[in-house]
Amino acid sequence: MFTGIIEAMGTVKQLRKEGSNVHFTIESPVSAALKVDQSIAHNGVCLTVVALGQGTHTVTAVEETLKRSNLGALQPGSLVNLERAMKADSRLDGHMVQGHVDATATCVAVDERDGSWYYRFRYQPTEEHLLVDKGSVSVNGVSLTVVEPAGELFSVAIIPYTYEHTNFRDIQPGDTVNLEFDIIGKYIARYAKLYAGRGGE
Repeated sequence: MFTGIIEAMGTVKQLRKEGSNVHFTIESPVSAALKVDQSIAHNGVCLTVVALGQGTHTVTAVEETLKRSNLGALQPGSLVNLERAMKADSRLDGHMVQGHVDATATCVAVDERDGSWYYRFRYQPTEEHLLVDKGSVSVNGVSLTVVEPAGELFSVAIIPYTYEHTNFRDIQPGDTVNLEFDIIGKYIARYAKLYAGRGGE
């Protein structure tokens, strides 16, 4: 379980393919504090640490993860948002994030407004993957508030601190980001669908 509050950015140092899997070696300020078998979110994707190096850690992404997220587009030098799993006694500063990417979205616009940035994204809504105004969404692992959702489009506002301390500073129109929808909303949508299937009884 995560909170969507990014701890650090990591840099992809090496990619190694093994069958349909890809091993990513990441250099980051938190790598030295990790242990093998620990979970850490990379752009919002929960992955298991499989090896440690000098200031680096290695994780493995399977084919399904590569297809369903933007991890398949990472190259040496790419920046990734990192968050270690939350502690049971920690404050939930963002919102409940599982590290399971539901979908991807495409950035369609970046608008700077008096020192902050508004990012507009396009995604494919489904009955279970919905956004509501002022609701929560995880974008590349960052807990954010939904602004002006309309059909396939929604926006998020990025303050200067988040801009400087996450890979939002590198996101440009045409780039792909990972989305994880609010878990509470997903359960409600699922229940509503099952309830409707029973004829509302």
